[in-house]
Amino acid sequence: METKPPLPPFTFETATLKTRMAEDAWNTRDPDRVVQVYTEDTNWRNRADFPVGRTEVHQFLTRKWAKELDYRLIKELWAFTGNRIAVRFAYEWHDATGQWFRSYGNENWGFNEHGLMAWRYASINDLAITEADRKFHWPLGRRPDDHASLSSLGL
Repeated sequence: METKPPLPPFTFETATLKTRMAEDAWNTRDPDRVVQVYTEDTNWRNRADFPVGRTEVHQFLTRKWAKELDYRLIKELWAFTGNRIAVRFAYEWHDATGQWFRSYGNENWGFNEHGLMAWRYASINDLAITEADRKFHWPLGRRPDDHASLSSLGL
């Protein structure tokens, strides 16, 4: 059985690390890489989508990143206990017309004993912004370590 450390039960340090690892993976916008941290039968709620299993999650992520262009994400640990982590997040992206958005949300995660995410429930709201209102300006990919956090940005 594959494992994805850190493993539950989580401490503040390991929950923070797991949160950053998830952020880094999602900022690759690579569904092949991202789905590897979920169980084969992972169960999601993402807005009005309810993918189940790695195959459906892969299809979902492929559609997502085809629509949400120049996607940049920041996640921040909110709470943790045992095998569960809650995060808040914001990401910026634009659509095919060039309209920028900042999407805000919360996620609740549950992990199996191997550190794979068995369920992910996300609530997300989109706010249209101007390009001048953007706050996430790093090159596509991993957010630099010295970039401000959500709290530091007032988000």
